[in-house]
Amino acid sequence: MAGFQPRAAMAGHFSLASAFRNLSLSIPKRSFSTTLAQQTTAQLPEHIPPYPFGPRQWYKQADTGLYGGVMIRFGNKISKGRNEGKTRRSWKPNVRRKKIRSDALDEELFIKVTRKALRTIQKEGGLDNYLLSDRISRIRELGMFGWELRWKVMQTSVIQERFRTERLKLGLKEPKSFEEWAKDKEEEINAKIAERLNIDQITKPRKKGMADPQRLQQLAEKSQAEALA
Repeated sequence: MAGFQPRAAMAGHFSLASAFRNLSLSIPKRSFSTTLAQQTTAQLPEHIPPYPFGPRQWYKQADTGLYGGVMIRFGNKISKGRNEGKTRRSWKPNVRRKKIRSDALDEELFIKVTRKALRTIQKEGGLDNYLLSDRISRIRELGMFGWELRWKVMQTSVIQERFRTERLKLGLKEPKSFEEWAKDKEEEINAKIAERLNIDQITKPRKKGMADPQRLQQLAEKSQAEALA
C-alpha cells in the first residue's frame, strides 16, 4: 500500500518516550507575592540623642522625610445620584521630592517634603530656621528624619557660633557636652541608690535610754504641721 510506512521509518521521526521526557510536571513559581510589605521602624544612630517622641506607630513613612505632622486621612465618598450612599476612601499627603538649601550645611538637600511643611519652611525663612525652632509642636512634627537633620545642623560651626553669641548676650555659661552631662547624671543616680541602700544607720541598735531618732523626727514634723495649721 502506498500510504503505509513501516515502524522503523516512523521511529526516526517520532518517539513516544522522548515526547513524555519533554513533559514537565513541576508547578511554575508565582511571579508576585500576596503578603503585605513590612514597614520598618526608623532608628537613630547611637551618637545622636534619642528623639523625645519616639518613632511613629502609624504611617511610618512619615519618618523618612519632612511631613509636617500630616498623615493619611480616611472618610466617605458620598454619592449624589439616584442611589445615594457612602463609599470609604482615603486622602494621601501631597508628598514631593524637593531640593532645599541649607545654609548651615552649605549644600542642597534632596528630601521628601509635604506641601504643608514646604509652606512652613518658606514662612520661617529657610530650612535651618524651621529645624531649629524649640516649640514643642515643631519638634513633634519633625519626626525621626527631621530630628536627625536638626542635630546635624546644630553641630555645624555656623550654628555653634550663633549659640555662643546668644549665650554671651544673655550672660549664660558654656553648656556641658552630652557625654559630661550623662556622666554627671549617672553619678547622681548612683549616689541616690547608695544612700537608699545604706541601712546601717537605721538598723544600728541605739543605746539604753536613748530616744528613737526617727520617732523624734516624726513628732517634730507633726508639731510643726499643727503650728502652721
